[in-house]
Amino acid sequence: MNILVLGAGQLARMMSLAGAPLDINIKAYDVGSKHVVHPLTLAVYEQDLVAAIAECDAITAEFEHIPDDVLALCCQSGKFYPGKDAIKAGGDRSIEKALLDQANVPCAPYLLITEREHLDRAIIDLGLPLVIKTCQAGYDGKGQWRIKADSNVDQIWSEMAEFIAAGSIDFPHTIIAEKMIPFKREVSVIGARDKQGNTAVYPVTENEHTNGVLTLSVATDIDYQIQSQALAAFNKLSAAMDYVGVLAIEFFDVDGQLMVNEIAPRVHNSGHWTQQGTLCSQFENHLRAVAGLPLGDTAMIGPSAMINVLGEPSIPADVLSVAGVTSHWYGKAVRAGRKMGHINVVASSNVELGKKLAVLANYLPEDAYPGVAARAVELSK
Repeated sequence: MNILVLGAGQLARMMSLAGAPLDINIKAYDVGSKHVVHPLTLAVYEQDLVAAIAECDAITAEFEHIPDDVLALCCQSGKFYPGKDAIKAGGDRSIEKALLDQANVPCAPYLLITEREHLDRAIIDLGLPLVIKTCQAGYDGKGQWRIKADSNVDQIWSEMAEFIAAGSIDFPHTIIAEKMIPFKREVSVIGARDKQGNTAVYPVTENEHTNGVLTLSVATDIDYQIQSQALAAFNKLSAAMDYVGVLAIEFFDVDGQLMVNEIAPRVHNSGHWTQQGTLCSQFENHLRAVAGLPLGDTAMIGPSAMINVLGEPSIPADVLSVAGVTSHWYGKAVRAGRKMGHINVVASSNVELGKKLAVLANYLPEDAYPGVAARAVELSK
């Protein structure tokens, strides 16, 4: 079977690696260069997007911000999963919020902003502090403002107005204001849904961010009350979109109650631990769903962690001396803050996972790998 992935980054790479044992051949379409490429070597194929669409059995995506003309071509083929509506919801926070409201899934109170009057109304109705986010752009902590009691609202509005003015009728720029939620922790759930509506959902993962970028994900003992809330949200949202493939949902845990932060209609960074930590990874399950194959087992092999490698030129070789550790390198040019790879850790217990993270912390400097040493202490108790 041949599957075309829109996007030629590390997620397409990992889908290709997961697809090979299933006899699924992956090609990737680089929307920047407009080339069809091999997802591992990035060698360019002598065919255009139209030919690649005609050749493949199914089409999927590794990111949300797909040009409308590309998305239209893929949708016209009848082969595109998870579908246009899901991609649009993942790429536009205003559409995402409407979907959450429609599906009756809790999220932070919000107001859309296109002019100064809306911002003033948000300050009154939602109260301070506020988190301001761009609807159509921004990721990994980019495209955001925070308004506190002592903030210079005029200065923040001038930056927001500049962003809004840069939009057009065809590509409007809008902004959303959300009430800042005092949450205990950030968690995510990742699940797969096939063409018949069957689902397979992974254990909830606890995530740590630094400067808005995911640095560490940990999957340990299941809190069934939290898991049931996450499962309910997944089922509601995936059914509302008639979703096919892997869907990730990020939550705030507010004193045991989950509130959606955002969704991602694709395989997700917080699910990379499933490569070694579960019987069937998120990448394999995504391909199974898109290809019409039965979904795989999402049971956890043991407590697991994923450590992101950000802006580093390599992964220290010493990490491989620790049992149950696997390194994944993406082969990208080094850039500050860029996701260069990740490290997966699997253990038989929480305590053992803590001990392994403690050893890894000796090889991974705190400034480059924040939170590893602290989580090691927490799990080792």
